Amino acid sequence: MQLSHIRPIAAAKFDDPNLVSCAGLVPTVALAQQCELAALADEQLTVPTDKGANAGRKITSLVAGMVGGADSIDDMAMLRHGAMGTIFDHPYALSTLGSFLREFTFGHVRRLDAVGPRLLCGLADRTPIVAGIEGSVFVDIDDTIIDVHGHGKQGSGYGYSGMRGLNALIATVSTQRAATVIVGQRLRKGSYGSARGAARMLADTVAAVARLRAAPTDTATGVGAAPKVLARADSAFYGYRAVRAAIRGGADVSVTVRQTETVKAAITEIDEDAWTPIEYTDAVYDENTGTWISRAEVAEIDFTAFTSRTKGQQMPGRLIVRRVPNLNVGATDQGSLFDTWRFHAFFTTTDLDTVTAAKTHRQQAIIEQVHADLKNSALAHLPSNHFSANAAWLVCAVIAFNLTRAAATLTRAPRLVKATTASIRRTLISVPARIASSARRLTLHLPTNWPWETAWNTLFDSVFHRNIPIIG
Repeated sequence: MQLSHIRPIAAAKFDDPNLVSCAGLVPTVALAQQCELAALADEQLTVPTDKGANAGRKITSLVAGMVGGADSIDDMAMLRHGAMGTIFDHPYALSTLGSFLREFTFGHVRRLDAVGPRLLCGLADRTPIVAGIEGSVFVDIDDTIIDVHGHGKQGSGYGYSGMRGLNALIATVSTQRAATVIVGQRLRKGSYGSARGAARMLADTVAAVARLRAAPTDTATGVGAAPKVLARADSAFYGYRAVRAAIRGGADVSVTVRQTETVKAAITEIDEDAWTPIEYTDAVYDENTGTWISRAEVAEIDFTAFTSRTKGQQMPGRLIVRRVPNLNVGATDQGSLFDTWRFHAFFTTTDLDTVTAAKTHRQQAIIEQVHADLKNSALAHLPSNHFSANAAWLVCAVIAFNLTRAAATLTRAPRLVKATTASIRRTLISVPARIASSARRLTLHLPTNWPWETAWNTLFDSVFHRNIPIIG
């Protein structure tokens, strides 16, 4: 493709007041209104001074800007271009939104935390965002370091990544039929350990799943008691409090364990005939040896976790072990147990067979994709030097993440249902449009031959109840 030589470009002017660059915000913000995002924020938040007035509208503005691609306060200026002031009421100036966030305290952030799960229940009522919630449900928890530069950010410090930043703890919920959604989030100091606060978040997340299952969502999978939620985590969360919180909430657990002497002793007790060969769907790259591994073996043994605690606090379960060839056989810093194989073990309370349990546990890595997705959108930056403002920004980013996925599910396009935020934004949100007014009603004129026109129209019709067939 090249520029036209028949009609060469002669000039460019920013002079059309009837254009918008992100027409997909119209059905998306309408969906947020139907789920009462602004009302929920007004109910929960009482931010002091005049800067805290109209909290619901300001939170909606922040979320809308993030859906449209904003990753800083300066980017919120996108809400005030072209015809945005005609389509939306009160698109706030970026200075107003920044002042609003700086008024937040820790208590305000905790009140804003309550808005996300409530909005998610509303989205579940109106969209298939948690389709299959009555079936197998997976709760994943993990933290990530959001890098910052300089010493101005309150709470920043050096964590496990070795980079200065702030620590975001995220809890997600996924099913076999729907994309992953975020149910819990917490911004913490950069030097905090991964497991700090995990017990509380796991308990809240498992409780949130129960509320989502009570919502009038799709129940096509049949009747009967819903299966237990499975909480998955890596070895940083293998601790008594976190595991106990999940089990007390009625969930099963699947948590990677560290290679302690107790775990190594349990592995040595596994009979050689108990190992079952498995093939990875895709080869796994081993950073330690610089090679690709495509085969492994799994086995299990009964295991009691936290034996150093009192008998009433010990937890029976199974230790499922995966071993892969240790190609670095010349290493001398490990015992003879690891001369031929390298072992990866996790503790679980499920009744799944060994191979299925191992495969299910490996899928815990999906939360890493959620972290990458957030950092590729609203969490590319933390916009303020104030810790509480950044914590509120994280909550808004999570709300925008879930809202974007809810909008994608209404398109009924399989490719978009589990797409990343960037893909959804490119196909549904960042669509240019020109507005026309007639009889005090607005019409959006969008580009012809838009590749995702059908999906966009389906979303628009679903939100505004256009062309919905009458049933009965």
